[in-house]
Amino acid sequence: MDARSVLTHLRDKKTLTQDEIIWFANGLATGAVTDAQAGAFAMGALLNGLEEPEKVMLTLAMRDSGDVLQWDMPGPVVDKHSTGGVGDTVSLPLAPALAACGAYVPMISGRGLGHTGGTLDKLEAIPGYKTDVAIDEMRKIVGNIGCAIVSASGQIAPADKRLYAVRDVTGTVESVDLITASILSKKLAAGLENLVLDVKVGSGAFMKTLADARNLAQSLVSTANGAGCNTSALITDMNQPLASSLGNALEVMAAMEMLTVGHLESPMAQVTVALGGEALALSGIATDRKAGEAMIAATIIDGRAAELFGAMIAAQGGPADFVDNWRDRLPAAPVVRDIMAVQSGRVLEIDGEALGLAVVHLGGGRLVGGARIDPSVGLSRVVRLGEVVDEYTPLAIVHAANPAAADRAADAVRGAITVGDGAPTPQPLILERVT
Repeated sequence: MDARSVLTHLRDKKTLTQDEIIWFANGLATGAVTDAQAGAFAMGALLNGLEEPEKVMLTLAMRDSGDVLQWDMPGPVVDKHSTGGVGDTVSLPLAPALAACGAYVPMISGRGLGHTGGTLDKLEAIPGYKTDVAIDEMRKIVGNIGCAIVSASGQIAPADKRLYAVRDVTGTVESVDLITASILSKKLAAGLENLVLDVKVGSGAFMKTLADARNLAQSLVSTANGAGCNTSALITDMNQPLASSLGNALEVMAAMEMLTVGHLESPMAQVTVALGGEALALSGIATDRKAGEAMIAATIIDGRAAELFGAMIAAQGGPADFVDNWRDRLPAAPVVRDIMAVQSGRVLEIDGEALGLAVVHLGGGRLVGGARIDPSVGLSRVVRLGEVVDEYTPLAIVHAANPAAADRAADAVRGAITVGDGAPTPQPLILERVT
């Protein structure tokens, strides 16, 4: 078998065989497939699409191109994945809440991408926290505590790592079929039995329309279930930040306020509870979603989720007293100032992507690969849609490294938030459930 024959079949819209897909995935991992051939494969998949069995086979082949974790736990192995948004720090409270309910959560997470924040970057705002954890150590943490949030090792789905890099420079990142295989190959390599997906839609998401989000959610769910992992998805609104804070340390603070105060009225808490309920029902820990939601809420209210979060932080190198002293442990920016509105009216629209990019330009994200992140910078107390403002009302509070950066961020925030007459159309937080 050779790459040219596989590419010819893909070009001619012939269904690829399992052997062809496995060979090509292994070739990506070993280097037997060149960058030019990988780019041709990505373009062919984008233009011609992959059939459902092909997506399942590609997902499994890329999963099996590296290490695949195996678990022997007294409870179900569960995880969650978000397609990315702004102010979305659900993973931090959800992982320990699921663990407190009896699930085991080996959460292999990613870094910021574009305008969206990354779970690993947020956790690394905590002094000493290690995301690069050896597999044996992760097994120990998950077994003892119930959850660990770590980065993928170099041996997790190496075929996907290679194909992703090629997609990034060949204009093929948008392929839903390849997005599906990319996300799921890494998640399934973690040895999951159950997976709940949070597919974001709106101005702060990669998917801007409900039709696009639904297409991605259906592709992810059908492929994951075809690959043997119990999976469902919630499509959730991202037309405004999920939390009122954007930026790594600031989003950790938002998660800690939720975990330690136990208030469940915020949008972030509502999405956390909904995803947790879905995961517990999928895994059989709860009899149905509503029962699962009640279990998740109880762990937050009574402090069990906070306790396990603190244990996980300590086990991965962070402060042992983080839950009790998180305000003192997280870094603070030297410049903190209000961003005032310039006109009176209601907040009609929020460009979430523009807000996310404002945080990136403050230093809270990467403009080039490998750049250092300033964990202290960002935005807090961002206004919500429908809120009434005037020239004496802050649209947000900027946290910056210097006054010039704060000024630039203030201009960006004012440009991202539309204020005027009338009222925005109310939008439910949970738009659809896909099974």
